[in-house]
Amino acid sequence: MKKKLTPKLIENLPPASGKRYEIRDELLTGLLLRVSATGAKVWYLATRIDGRSRRLKLGSWPILSLKDAREKAQMILRDIQLGLFREREDEPAPRSLTLGDVIPQFIEKHAKRHTKDWKGTESVLLRMNKLHGLKIDAIKRADVIRELERLISDIEDNGGRGTRANRGLAAIKKLYSWCIDQGIVEISPVAGLKPLIKEVAHERWLSDTEIKSFLMGCEAEGYPFEEFGKLLLLTGQRLREIADMRWSELDLDKGTLTLKAERTKNATLHVVPLPTQAIEILKTIPRFYGSDYVFTTTSISPISGFGRFKKRLETFVGLDAEDWRFHDLRRTAATNMAILGVQPHIIEAVLNHKTGVVSGVAAVYNRHLYFDEKREALQIWGDYVERLTAPKAQPIRQASTGADAVAYP
Repeated sequence: MKKKLTPKLIENLPPASGKRYEIRDELLTGLLLRVSATGAKVWYLATRIDGRSRRLKLGSWPILSLKDAREKAQMILRDIQLGLFREREDEPAPRSLTLGDVIPQFIEKHAKRHTKDWKGTESVLLRMNKLHGLKIDAIKRADVIRELERLISDIEDNGGRGTRANRGLAAIKKLYSWCIDQGIVEISPVAGLKPLIKEVAHERWLSDTEIKSFLMGCEAEGYPFEEFGKLLLLTGQRLREIADMRWSELDLDKGTLTLKAERTKNATLHVVPLPTQAIEILKTIPRFYGSDYVFTTTSISPISGFGRFKKRLETFVGLDAEDWRFHDLRRTAATNMAILGVQPHIIEAVLNHKTGVVSGVAAVYNRHLYFDEKREALQIWGDYVERLTAPKAQPIRQASTGADAVAYP
């Protein structure tokens, strides 16, 4: 079978059903890729040397990419033509890949295509740096467990609940499954390994005093974290939805932020009516020439370093008195809206959160409703925050009972 080989075509070649098969490259005569029943892919060069037909093994894919295979085959063909080629009887074994070698391949070829939060997957795998220098096929179950326990220890030092360690286990399981599919390893050392720690549901939301402290800490930061932190609180949206915000998603005249499905956790288009306080903040933000990112220091990528920002806030305003996370700002906005009299299904619409308050056909239909109600809810919350931070302010909340007063997850 002859085809114009491309990286995508090679990646999607299915394992042989029975006998192995070969795909010949249309662009370079003699270059072929052999695919086995296990899905392993090996490069060969079919040519003639001293009048005899020969088939030379070049190496395995993906260790040897399509580009590498073509270059190696061309070098061999050149040496044959010049009479310089000397076939080596003992071809050195290819270098074994380490986990550090495999992670970038896994992220680029799999995670980016199949995982919405691929950046989170990449981040947690990079944190498992004690394993990076080990050969991917030599890592043992005990090695992974030790690294996960180290992550748990680090998290506990910071008041966490083991979330990162569990995400690390999930990520390395996916990585090894991909490696098996690609023929890089035969078995996974983490198959069947259960999470080492049970996660505790987080129900924290900031008090009025803590809200004021948080905003005070933001104001000490300046651009970009001052505006980023304030908008995170005022809109109640997820961290990356605000951090990665684009100017093209904003309509300041209409006062809206439109998040396309690929930018939301539940893959649903979400229009956020912005309170006037948020619009005023956005109008003060400088724009980088040629950049669409609202929050950036490089013009080519959105801001990062949220952990360091959090530590600065804790040091400046003492928010380390009790464990808190940036996600608690979302819960703070939602819970306060409930206390201020906003109905649960409107809060759900503001959060773009599928909690089960609205379900079935109504859930699909209601995605397109409640725009005015969402605007009113977020404005009520924005006004409350403004009164809360005004000099000698004495904010008064509306009374609420029953379901309206529950804390939102």
